[in-house]
Amino acid sequence: MEQEQILIVDDDKDIVEFIEVFLVKEGYRTVIAHSGMDALEQLRHHDIRLVILDIMMPDLDGVEVCRRIRERDNIPIIMLSAKSTDLDKVVGLSSGADDYMIKPFSMIELTARVKAQLRRYTYLNHRPGVAHEEHVIQIKELQIDVRSRVVTIYGNVVKLTKTEYEIILLLAQHAGQVFTLEEIYRKVWKDKYFEGNNTVMVHIARLREKIEDNPKESKIVKNIWGVGYKIES
Repeated sequence: MEQEQILIVDDDKDIVEFIEVFLVKEGYRTVIAHSGMDALEQLRHHDIRLVILDIMMPDLDGVEVCRRIRERDNIPIIMLSAKSTDLDKVVGLSSGADDYMIKPFSMIELTARVKAQLRRYTYLNHRPGVAHEEHVIQIKELQIDVRSRVVTIYGNVVKLTKTEYEIILLLAQHAGQVFTLEEIYRKVWKDKYFEGNNTVMVHIARLREKIEDNPKESKIVKNIWGVGYKIES
């Protein structure tokens, strides 16, 4: 089986070496970059399956690097930062990151998140049976073409990240069903849910900004207070 290649981006060489040692032990190949521009250059020359990306870097910060990656690629991105406020997490995830970890972090946890993101990415890109399903989901003004992974609202294409697409697809495929935060996390992230994890809410808030006329009065992705979220059929 071919080893998956991971890009590690951080201007702190000790952190890069620390992460690299663990990932190599887990059977991954690694590519290293110490700046934002270097990271974009490495992506052009290597078949990268996942990016571990620090926010604070010289010449180009991680948020901008993440945005540029998202312009052309949907590979998983795990963002690292010493900043731990909810606003910092929102900024990081809003730039297109799939996950956000605060320094200092446990390498056991980082490795687990790497595996979870790669499992999810592989599953979505090699999922059996999709071509045989009804490939267009239409709910009011929302349309999802499952084959092409294109989402439109009123006929206009909406540019979603991989995670945002998975959330809207899950809710649309089960229109009328209410999903709790834990259920969404388990089904989309393919990982164990921890109480207090606001990752789902951040991604849904970002999703609403892209598909709703008024995100504060959502008509598509509805919040069922105290329970979870649903799309009405």
